[in-house]
Amino acid sequence: MFTFILKIVKEDNFLSLMGNLILAGLGFAGFALLARSLDTVHFAQWVIFISGGSLVEMLRFGITNNALVRFLSGASKEYSEQLIGSNVRISFIVTFWMALLLFLIYFLFNETISNSVYALFFTWYPVLAFVNLPWNNAMVVLQAKRNYDKMLWIKTLNSGLFFVFLVLNIWIFKASLLDLILVLIGVNLLTSLLCMYKGWDGIVLFKKATKATNKVLLNFGKYSTFTLIGTNLLRNADLLIISISPLGSAAVAMFSIPLKLTELQQIPLRSFAATAFPKMSKASLEKKQSELKSLFYTYSGALTYFFFLLSLITFVFAEYFILLVSGNQYLEGNPTSFNMITLVRIFSIYGVLLPIDRMTGIGLDSINKPNINALKVVFMLVTNVIGDLIAVFVFQSLEWVALSTLAFTTVGILLGAYFMNKEFNFSFLEIFKSGNRFYLSLWKQLISLNNTRKLIKNQV
Repeated sequence: MFTFILKIVKEDNFLSLMGNLILAGLGFAGFALLARSLDTVHFAQWVIFISGGSLVEMLRFGITNNALVRFLSGASKEYSEQLIGSNVRISFIVTFWMALLLFLIYFLFNETISNSVYALFFTWYPVLAFVNLPWNNAMVVLQAKRNYDKMLWIKTLNSGLFFVFLVLNIWIFKASLLDLILVLIGVNLLTSLLCMYKGWDGIVLFKKATKATNKVLLNFGKYSTFTLIGTNLLRNADLLIISISPLGSAAVAMFSIPLKLTELQQIPLRSFAATAFPKMSKASLEKKQSELKSLFYTYSGALTYFFFLLSLITFVFAEYFILLVSGNQYLEGNPTSFNMITLVRIFSIYGVLLPIDRMTGIGLDSINKPNINALKVVFMLVTNVIGDLIAVFVFQSLEWVALSTLAFTTVGILLGAYFMNKEFNFSFLEIFKSGNRFYLSLWKQLISLNNTRKLIKNQV
């Protein structure tokens, strides 16, 4: 029994899942503390700071992250060092230009930005961007090398320290919103310094970058960057459009509560995607078509069934989810006229659609077709933006904003199925069959383990 448990604990999927569970768990708890302790105006500013930062992160790291993971799979030591060096060099240059752009925008439109919910983002995010660069570089290098135990350590440190401060802040510090951002910067600085000390970020390989490896990462990255930005916009366009609509900042704060559900839904999805991508990429590079196909169907099927269970729970217990995150303030004395429970239930349905959409995107990237994946995301983004604009300016309804999420995800699934069908005969039925086989195999393993335990017990 102990050997079986030890095997599971050391397995890549488990370590990746635990890392994301810790990250999301602490992030969720911290989000709940902030939702309860900040008024709607300051909470909306925090949400915009984090959402805007996530968008820029996608632009910064999207250029190299997926490319590095794909091409490091099975690469020689010398070529690996060249790729990592190129990753460090490119990410630093992109961070510099992004920070400069944000400073220029703030300088040119100072009065307008200073009086908006975007003030803290334009002022402090450029600082955070440089501070968190080393540990973010470390994360992608470790993912490419499949060192999920070290990734778990980094995530625990970074999220854990900030969460501890938030807990102490409730009773002791009573910090302002600006103080919270400064603490966040300090925690990221400490995490980066430790990653640099351990040599995980690859900065010592900066000089080993070559024109050839720069070109490899950039050629792949020009598509994967757009894909990641588009994916981020799919999650955050709702908040950005609501923030400029007649619905006001209170609606931003309110919509961010059920939107948090999508982040929880992303926990297992990010975890298994992080392990699926290098495996599928390796199979593709080695021309193992049957293995690639098997990995795609198994991950898609297993995750779809798992997400159906999660979505059923959140759909039934939607009210308790809201109470857990924000207390009564968004149910009783709601600052808007929108139904929070309905919003949460719509996002619960969205969760069922996520796995197949995400796995088709990973599949396209793993077979070196990031341009097709980017095209898929373009169609999804256009569908979402059009749906959001109609929802907030015509119907003035947050429920319709949530429904547009279902629409663009459905578009993504259909397009992903169409493009993947060009690689192999795509079958929705095979996804569910593979899911059945996965859980049946898991059940048989558990039964076998139980029988072995009984046999050993009887012999003793």
